[in-house]
Amino acid sequence: MSNHSSSPHADEESPAVPLTQSGREGRSQRYSPRSAPTAQCFGRLNAGIADREGETSVTEEQSVPAATGNVPGPLFEEHPDLAAALEAGRITGEVGTPRENNLSHIHRFLDQERQFDFGVALTQEWDYAKVFALMVEKVGLRPDPAFTEGVDTISTERCIAALARFGDVLGSAVAAQARILFATGHPGGMLPVHMAFAQWAAAHGAEVISPDGYIAVPEIGGDLRRISGVWVWHQHGGVPHTHLAEPMAALLDELTTRGEEAPDLVVADHGWAGCAGTRGIRSIGFADCNDPALFVAEAQGQVEVSVPLDDDVVPQLYQPLIDFVLQIAAEHLDG
Repeated sequence: MSNHSSSPHADEESPAVPLTQSGREGRSQRYSPRSAPTAQCFGRLNAGIADREGETSVTEEQSVPAATGNVPGPLFEEHPDLAAALEAGRITGEVGTPRENNLSHIHRFLDQERQFDFGVALTQEWDYAKVFALMVEKVGLRPDPAFTEGVDTISTERCIAALARFGDVLGSAVAAQARILFATGHPGGMLPVHMAFAQWAAAHGAEVISPDGYIAVPEIGGDLRRISGVWVWHQHGGVPHTHLAEPMAALLDELTTRGEEAPDLVVADHGWAGCAGTRGIRSIGFADCNDPALFVAEAQGQVEVSVPLDDDVVPQLYQPLIDFVLQIAAEHLDG
């Protein structure tokens, strides 16, 4: 449930799925997560991680405003280990992406810059005030518009609620043995997350879309590669971080050329998710606090779930998130 009512699209937010530990007792599980790491463990891991370029660190010397977008709620209290791990890893809470970057990306999205539109077609009228309010509502940015520099926030409560909905969509698709396409534009952070979901989906009867052969991306160069069931864009010997929609467009066009059906579900991020959603394909994905495009796509009904989180922390810090999603998804396989 939202802690802010300023968004013009508050009525479009999907209700949080009620999650109770007692509701899972006695039910057979198709996924057994490792014990959730403690907050202290994640704190020690994160303490050794150097700050990324252009990001901020939380220090005693910094002036952080009192108003925060990260207000604990019932899901935070119901899943304290997950909440603690998310915040200790700076996946949510006070995160590394600075406020000035978040606000700049809203402007650049509205200007429809190629790296910032994520291939999302605008079907509603948007201005800065509306997108900012949406990001406060969906992501948990600090709500004071006068705060323009410093440490910003992602709501742990909203992240957990979105992860639960994400797990429900993934689980229902796998239970139906759907054709699922997994992809990421953020291989340095999110590739292992998508790999875990793709491997779980394949192991439980879903068709993970994996066409063979060379697939070029003519508009931007390079080609598409598949790593453990997850599609990435390859260029010049590497798999770069990208917001661009062209890799997904090339893959979907190739499927059409080969006479294959479109995916039943796309699980992705960045332009991979935005492009698929704009083409009318059921899509769920992850987005950072400086990625307004996917939250706009969710508000417009093009992307079913956009999970707010920092999408570029050390990959092992996402393990509690993976465990939680697959626990939710596995419930759809119980019968």
